[in-house]
Amino acid sequence: MDDTKSLNFSVPNNVLEPLIIASRSLTLNEALERLIETAKSSDGRLDLASKGVLLPVLELCQSASQLSGQVLLLSIKLLRNLCAGEIANQNLFIEKDGVQILSTIISSMGLTSGSDNGILRMLLQVLGNVSLAGEQHRLVVWRHFFPLRFLDIARVQSNETCDPLCMIIYTCSEGSSDRFADLLSDQGIDIIMEIIRTVTVAGFREDGVKLLLSRVCLEKSYFWTFFSKLSTAVENSDDNVSQINHFGAQQAFLLCILSEILNERIEDFVVPNEFYSCIFRILRNAVGIVDFSTRGKSSLPTGSADIDVLGYTLSILRDISASGGPKVANQDEKGDVVDTLVSAGLIKFLITLLRDLEPPTIIRKAMIHNEAKDETTPQLLKYCPYRGFRRDVVAIIGNCSYRKKHVQDEIRELNGILLLLQQCVTDEYNPFLREWGIWSMRNVLEGNTENQQLVANLELQGSVDVPEIAGLGLRVEVDPKTRRPKLVNAS
Repeated sequence: MDDTKSLNFSVPNNVLEPLIIASRSLTLNEALERLIETAKSSDGRLDLASKGVLLPVLELCQSASQLSGQVLLLSIKLLRNLCAGEIANQNLFIEKDGVQILSTIISSMGLTSGSDNGILRMLLQVLGNVSLAGEQHRLVVWRHFFPLRFLDIARVQSNETCDPLCMIIYTCSEGSSDRFADLLSDQGIDIIMEIIRTVTVAGFREDGVKLLLSRVCLEKSYFWTFFSKLSTAVENSDDNVSQINHFGAQQAFLLCILSEILNERIEDFVVPNEFYSCIFRILRNAVGIVDFSTRGKSSLPTGSADIDVLGYTLSILRDISASGGPKVANQDEKGDVVDTLVSAGLIKFLITLLRDLEPPTIIRKAMIHNEAKDETTPQLLKYCPYRGFRRDVVAIIGNCSYRKKHVQDEIRELNGILLLLQQCVTDEYNPFLREWGIWSMRNVLEGNTENQQLVANLELQGSVDVPEIAGLGLRVEVDPKTRRPKLVNAS
């Protein structure tokens, strides 16, 4: 805004005088700055509420188009502080149409992604503070801003504005079935889609984004609605997961956020099984898309949306398969999330995926000793597409087998025990692989005499010594026909 505007605008005495008196100042700017400092404390807000300071500030904001940018910014900052937990000010703000006044200011700003978002952020902070006061306050904010004003703000690609916007939407939709239904209507979905697009480009710094996405994607069964709409390749149907032949950056970023949420707060959620089943279907599809012919040198995120989708789905499955895991959505359902995924073929899928990979670094080095003497053409194997890929696969297998005999048995029946032994080594491309490998073997053997006997009866054939492996009481065995290595008991 033009800072010369205030020079041609005379503030009415009924607006200026209460502010000057309450702040003991000589000028409007000085009064606003002093009142902002006073309103930072609860006692200060209470004192200013008793003096009725909020009303002249609202009247000042009604003349926003005639104010300089500095005066308007100070006025809104004062409103924000006055409404921070002081119910008298929050109630007066609603009573005197403060939401409508702020809505008018926002509509006149000409919102664009390249504009100065300082004032808009502060306007949203005012609304956020007011919406915390109670049901009536949230209802008024929702009626004035849903859906069009929320949508306009969501399209401003700035984390400065997206963070407080998400917090307002989260707060206003909490505890109201009607407003939550609005949020999951076509208009509400459009708002959330714009928020996802914004945070993909601009990122986020506050918890509002995670709180909002956890509500609509994890607590309710709407993850696929958003994930599929982020791709132009499919329609909104679970049956179309396999039709995606390329994932986008926005889909990868959504999975990244959800992975972080589950890692941080997995015990806080009751998540529908449909979410995990959908994640597994996306994983299957991603494996078919990703190029495994090149060894990835980067950890997540890699910059490749397809690889990132692969990695974040594995991260989600790793966390939800951990012991304790999330609560199931329906307590009457047989089994838990792990049982649901195992029934869908998760273990067989991961064992096959792990078997097709090149061996860990130490075992590859051990194989070099024999390569010069063996003219057999090595079988073509897949490479880890990102640093930590093998570790994540092993972690899921290990978590799923924790105190679940039917999973332990399936791993044995798939000839996966020797394969897992092979993972009990350090690997430069997979940090903490050794730790996850040992954890997995512990879980596979615990309480399972058949698996324990299998390991005890390992026979040595054409094994190769490597100091790091020998330190674990193991040796590398290389099949002379397939050239596939495996670890065997060296005792």
